[in-house]
Formats: sequence, structure tokens, C-alpha cells
Amino acid sequence: MMEHPVLYLVVCAAGPAEYIDELVDVLIADGWRVCMIVSPTAAPWLDREALQDKTGHLVRVEWRMPGDPEPHPPADVVVAAPLTFNTVTKWALGINDTLALGVLNESLGAGLPILAFPHVKAELDAHPAYAGHLAVLRAAGVVVAKGKVLNPTDEKDRWAMVIEALRLLRPV
Repeated sequence: MMEHPVLYLVVCAAGPAEYIDELVDVLIADGWRVCMIVSPTAAPWLDREALQDKTGHLVRVEWRMPGDPEPHPPADVVVAAPLTFNTVTKWALGINDTLALGVLNESLGAGLPILAFPHVKAELDAHPAYAGHLAVLRAAGVVVAKGKVLNPTDEKDRWAMVIEALRLLRPV
């Protein structure tokens, strides 16, 4: 029996994060083993214990101690959703000051498929450095969704673009 592929879900502190459990449910139903890595700012927004029960894996926020075993199996694909302006900027610059950024940086260096779904305010989207940072990530092979693709108020279609992109990557 073949094991389900492993999906690392990197979650940052943007509005849709409050509903990440809905995405996790669909991912699991689609046959993914979901391992969550959450930014320190997003962590208090989530019921990490419930998400851990749902996924069967520790919801990670902090680095592990030297010598501690890796709590997640190796990833087959990485999804960053929602992805904030701050994380896009730091990631494009190679900054590694949180576990979420560390996972994104290492995954990029390992050549894993990465799907990124930014969710930023219009004012931040208009920042002169932002488009360049997205271009850096795209040039490195990250598939970055265009526009404000995650709508925290549209329950029916909130995660549709994420699910569709993953199903194109790995048909159900």
C-alpha cells in the first residue's frame, strides 16, 4: 500500500488563517498527509491542538532542539497559504528568523514544488519592493498566485484556488 504524499502547509498571520481548518479538511480528504508549520504571529489565532489531532502531526511554530528528531516526515510539496507581505519579503531575501521561513528557504533550496498564495493589503501590494520580491520567488521556481486570491469572507470559495492548484499538480 502506497503512503499518502506529504504536504507541508506554511501558515502566516493573514485573515484566511482563521479558517485554515477548512483547507486542512479538504487536503486530508484529497489524500494528503498534512504537516503544519505556523508563523509565531499566526500561532495564537489557531487551535493548534485541534489541528494536531486532525492531521496527526505536531503543529510546529518553533525550531526543534539540536539532537531532537525531526517531527515531520519529508515533504513532497509545500503550500504557503496565506502568505503575508512580511514573509514574502523576508523569504525573497533569504532571511531565516522563524521556523516558517526556515522551512520555506530549505524547501526552495531542496527544489521541492512550492505553491504560494499571498494575502496582502492593497497598500502593501503597491509597495515598490513587493513586485520584485515576488519576481525573485517566481524566478526560483515558486508558483506564486497572482492577485488577492484568498477571500476570508467567501466561505464557499475561500480555498478554491489552493485546492485547484494542488489538484493540477497531483490529480485526485
